[in-house]
Formats: sequence, C-alpha cells, structure tokens
Amino acid sequence: MSRTYDSLDDSLIDFIGAQRLFFVATAPLDGEGYINLSPKGLDSFRVLDPHTVAYLDLTGSGAESIAHLRENGRMVIMFCAFDGRPNILRLQGRGEVLLPGTEDFEALRPTFPAHPGVRSILRMRITRIADSCGYAVPKYEYVGERDQLQRWAERKGEDGLARYRREKNAVSIDGLPAID
Repeated sequence: MSRTYDSLDDSLIDFIGAQRLFFVATAPLDGEGYINLSPKGLDSFRVLDPHTVAYLDLTGSGAESIAHLRENGRMVIMFCAFDGRPNILRLQGRGEVLLPGTEDFEALRPTFPAHPGVRSILRMRITRIADSCGYAVPKYEYVGERDQLQRWAERKGEDGLARYRREKNAVSIDGLPAID
C-alpha cells in the first residue's frame, strides 16, 4: 500500500505536476512550539532535480515556515490526489530560505510565474520520499485559482509589502526570527 523511493522519477514528477495544491509542514525545535501546516497553490512548486524541490513563497499573514527553516531546516511537503487515482506523496528533507538578491534566489526566480508579493523561495533537499494509498481523501473538482492574495499584494505595492513584512513577518508565533 505504501512505498518509499530513492528519488523523484518521471511518474512522481508527473503526479506532482498534476496537483494544484500542496501542503508544507514545519516545526520549531522547542517541543512546546507550534507546528505549522500551510496549503500552497498558484503554480508555485518546482522540481529542480530528482532530490531537490522548491516553491515560491508569497507574503502572507505569517512566516512560520521561514522561521522554522532558519532554526532547524526540517520540512515535509505533501501532495494529495483529489481526482484520478488516489495517492498521497510526502517529500521530507532539509529546507533553506533563499532571499531576494541572493544568487540562488535570482537564478531560480525566472522558473516561477510573476506574482506580486514574493518574499523568498524555499528550497528543500529531499531525504525521504514516500507515498501512501490516499483511499480516504475525498474527490474534489478544481474550478480555479483564487486571486485575493495577488490583488492584496498589488494594492499594497512594494513599499506597503515591505512594511507589512516588517510588522507581521519579522518573527514566528513562537518568537523565532523570520523576515529580517
């Protein structure tokens, strides 16, 4: 029913590419800290090679994933099939935050769509790949992307987004440093 893989092969990459939604989970080292689980979409995920993936991180209400990666690097990304053959795929590994202006960020940025409000790219070196049945995941029909986040970021503008990140994304809910 479940299987582990040595690397992302063509069938796994095709499965990932067909998903419109993925989930990112991170946690602080402190056992009393909050575990974070965030849904992501907007064509923001890329497979870079059979052991490396990345996603475009847009300005949002929190910066938990960034703070946790800066502290300890632990990360899991999960994909669920909401149509077609049931499947759940988990990519576990060590993530890092690539900030605008850095060489790695600038090299990867053109591989993603143009979105307002980009604050980083999160890249993960995969250490474990596993799938599971997904038999209990319900079927859903994709009807389109939401545009609220993009419209919000456009209204804020670059200066407003920078101010928002300083005010709302500087630290995690546990007080860990996130956006400088």
